[in-house]
Amino acid sequence: MGLIRVVITRIVEDAAAALAVLAAGVLLLAQGGRFSDRLDIITHFTPVFLVLAILAGLLGALTPATRLRRFTLATSAAGLVLAALLVLPEMSRNIRPLADPAPAGSELKIIQMNSWGGRNETLDETADWLVAQDPDIIVAQESNRQFQRALEARGAFHRTCDPEDNCEVVIYSKVAPVSGGLPKVTEGAYFPATRATFEASGRRFTVIGAHYTWPIPAGPQQQQSLRLARIAELYDKERLIIAGDFNSTPWSFSLRRQDRALGLSRRNRAMLTWPARAFSRWNVHMPLAILAIDHVYAGDGWRTVQVERGPSLGSDHFPVVVTLAPAD
Repeated sequence: MGLIRVVITRIVEDAAAALAVLAAGVLLLAQGGRFSDRLDIITHFTPVFLVLAILAGLLGALTPATRLRRFTLATSAAGLVLAALLVLPEMSRNIRPLADPAPAGSELKIIQMNSWGGRNETLDETADWLVAQDPDIIVAQESNRQFQRALEARGAFHRTCDPEDNCEVVIYSKVAPVSGGLPKVTEGAYFPATRATFEASGRRFTVIGAHYTWPIPAGPQQQQSLRLARIAELYDKERLIIAGDFNSTPWSFSLRRQDRALGLSRRNRAMLTWPARAFSRWNVHMPLAILAIDHVYAGDGWRTVQVERGPSLGSDHFPVVVTLAPAD
């Protein structure tokens, strides 16, 4: 029994040290995302390596007081500090909350959702939930004709999308927009998107829906961000709303740069939306969401009333529900 205990102790010591070195080393490399788009890819997985650093510290604390234990605990602590440098800016952001209750009838409820198109096997349940939320605006990505038919059969929505994209990104609204469609912008890289402008209480506001590519390989997503920033400059930013599946997390330097370039406030904070519990790809089932990649932006003319994550609905993304009210 004594030999078995020694072997188990040694395994735990080595495993804890290896996890600590892995987590701290990767998180140190992630800091290079400040100047390298390739290294910035690592930052998207910060929560994973944060958990590994915590696990390493807990395992290390269970081992005998040796030099290896002190090394493991110190390395784990370094990993926690490096993760905090990436996460804390997001946690301390101002999402412009509404100080007083919004006047009756002034709230604007927006649902951002990647519908997962042809792979969503519960489109009817998805459409039922969307209609039951009574949203003013739905911004959906990976929209296909089956999703559109399911939703339009249940609610009297106005649809705005780009036929050239086969309406891959679509904006549904209770009221008819006064205009729609995106201007031609040559800077940056193409991404599926659409735009709808509405009028309420004598003032106009614009909603843009977007769908970015994955952050791997580095480069294309940053060019898409450049194009979105140029498009946003063409509209009144005070009343502008942008929602989408950006495939980019708030701990990444790419999304931080986009936040600054857009000049808008991202209203959801550290909200993990991918993968949803229903996600199944390559026969891998994920029990928890690990990436925060769906976001809703709004200009200074809007204050945040409520932000919440919707349920798993057959898509690999959780929906994001944001309720805004005019700042004035």
